[in-house]
Amino acid sequence: MKNRETKISSKVRELAEPVAQGMGYSLWDVEFVKEGADKYLRITIDSENGITIDDCEKFHRAIDVLLDEADPISEPYILEVSSPGIERELKYDRHIASCVGCDVEIRLYAPENGVKKFRGRLEGLSEDEKVVITDPEGNEIYFEKDKIAKISTCFDFGAG
Repeated sequence: MKNRETKISSKVRELAEPVAQGMGYSLWDVEFVKEGADKYLRITIDSENGITIDDCEKFHRAIDVLLDEADPISEPYILEVSSPGIERELKYDRHIASCVGCDVEIRLYAPENGVKKFRGRLEGLSEDEKVVITDPEGNEIYFEKDKIAKISTCFDFGAG
């Protein structure tokens, strides 16, 4: 089941990428997931200027027509278009590259030295493909990707 959903996401990504670029957006993510009894096709777009509800509606209308024509999904689904938000999950290397310098939280599958959650400034990927952050004390910490459950940007809403 998961493999089929991944194939659908990949096909939709191929269809949506040029539409997003043509409209001045970047395609952040595409997910095809089952939640309860419903299937959702979630397309997340971004831009240097951020994404508004109007941007989501405009892209939704454009991609909805293309999806109807290409018909990559044979079952009923709900199409959702959104922005990744200010606190966004970093799933791919391109996400990590686009958020270098941002504050992030890394959650591990299993604790390292008794700790599963780390916060710091994202430095990017090392030459050996490890995720690198600088912790609040200025220490660089390296994480193997397969040990990371989730990386998300963090925003201090109380600052400023």
